[in-house]
Amino acid sequence: MEFPQDLRYSSEHTWARREGDRVTVGITDFAQEELGEVLFLELPQVGRSITAGESFGVVESVKAVSDLFAPVSGTVAEVNAQLDDAPELVNREPYEEGWMIVIETSNPDDWQALLVADDYQATIT
Repeated sequence: MEFPQDLRYSSEHTWARREGDRVTVGITDFAQEELGEVLFLELPQVGRSITAGESFGVVESVKAVSDLFAPVSGTVAEVNAQLDDAPELVNREPYEEGWMIVIETSNPDDWQALLVADDYQATIT
């Protein structure tokens, strides 16, 4: 499993990549491995307000149906439409093509509350 050092992580197994006020979000390599083959995603619409720690969608896999939790608060600016036809991207490339949403952040303090890679990895081992 990999945990890129340039990302931040939540205890709910989502990762976050910040570029200015925009944060790209997906699930971690650990999460996708635990879920097994991802079959379907229910993601929010662009423009929806979300709050850190609250559910923003659902992932359905061969093993389970799980809520997806937002690592930061803000407004959904983008949704990865590729996942409608190719949900397996979450398994193949969780940190690249398998991203789920981009959030226009509303609370910069949310970023500081997220875990760095080594701290996240320590929570799952």
